[in-house]
Amino acid sequence: MASKRDYYEVLGVAKNATEDDIKKAYRKLAMKYHPDRNQGDGAKKAEEQFKEAKEAYEMLSDAQKRAAYDQYGHAGVDPNMGAGRGGPGAEGFGGFAEAFGDIFGDIFGGQGGGRRGGGGQQVYRGSDLSYAMEISLEEAARGKETQIRIPSWEGCETCGGSGAKPGTSAKTCGSCGGSGTVHMRQGFFSIQQTCPHCHGSGKIIPDPCMACNGQGKVKKQKTLEVKIPAGINEGMRIRSAGNGEPGVNGGPSGDLYIEIRIKQHDLFERDGDDLHCTMPVSMVTAALGGNIEVPTLGGKAEIELPEGTQHGKTFRLRGKGIKGVRSSYPGDLYCHIAVETPVKLTEHQKKLLKELDESLKKGGERHSPNAKSWTDRVKDLFK
Repeated sequence: MASKRDYYEVLGVAKNATEDDIKKAYRKLAMKYHPDRNQGDGAKKAEEQFKEAKEAYEMLSDAQKRAAYDQYGHAGVDPNMGAGRGGPGAEGFGGFAEAFGDIFGDIFGGQGGGRRGGGGQQVYRGSDLSYAMEISLEEAARGKETQIRIPSWEGCETCGGSGAKPGTSAKTCGSCGGSGTVHMRQGFFSIQQTCPHCHGSGKIIPDPCMACNGQGKVKKQKTLEVKIPAGINEGMRIRSAGNGEPGVNGGPSGDLYIEIRIKQHDLFERDGDDLHCTMPVSMVTAALGGNIEVPTLGGKAEIELPEGTQHGKTFRLRGKGIKGVRSSYPGDLYCHIAVETPVKLTEHQKKLLKELDESLKKGGERHSPNAKSWTDRVKDLFK
């Protein structure tokens, strides 16, 4: 008989691995080598690897057995050797069942969040819902309270929530006996899954209510108050607990997630907590300098242009941006200067500009430092 491989080697974990590491490693192997996922020529080998991983997990997930294995090796957990306590059996089965229960839904496509209800039926949490809300940049900066209309479910008044046509009643499902689950044989062990006939409810409705189609509830609209915090940004979500889809068989409702979309602003672009705007100024103002007014989300501010301000110059106004949801201080406003070239000039204006241009040329490079620098770089390029 071939010697057994080291349990840590089987699971691919280190000897100081945590319980969570061991559980994750086992789940990965169980998914890979499960008999239902391996058919044909490689089925036998996969089943052997599945059993090997199962045995390794049973031993290493039990603190006492792991300690015995670490001290004595395989002899410490072999019931025939008398060193281990209990061997692979009742004591270690709880941990195995817990881990295997986690992957059960992954292998067979069961719903997430299933658990046993008081009547033995499978209880599931409702699905989450998403709602896209579009707000202005000002509303995002200051916050707001608003209302939205969302779908909701209410008990059907016609059937009183039973789902059965008035005068009739639901019957116990014959396939699962009212438990909502059935047992199926999968290879060498038995597997429990949701009953395909009653879908976990444990009941069959021969004559469903026409008003709710046998669901026992009808979809309506309800108004929900929503508070949007100041500083919220594009793509952030607000969670409204319990306002998602209702649960199954009395399970808890899902949540509603309100996803924020911010409308494009006429003046500002947001970058985190900072704002950017482009400020057009005439070439005369840029040349002579002076004070100009710039808009902010809180009103107006003033910046002083120095004489000879060039196109593309950026001015920073501290604290005139947005105070984000998780920020301690507001961001800044960056004002980018765009020197505007005059258009649709009269003949007189053209004449004045030509005279100005001639005067500037006579003054030499001191009036056009950028042009002189550009000319020098061009000459260097073609040397």
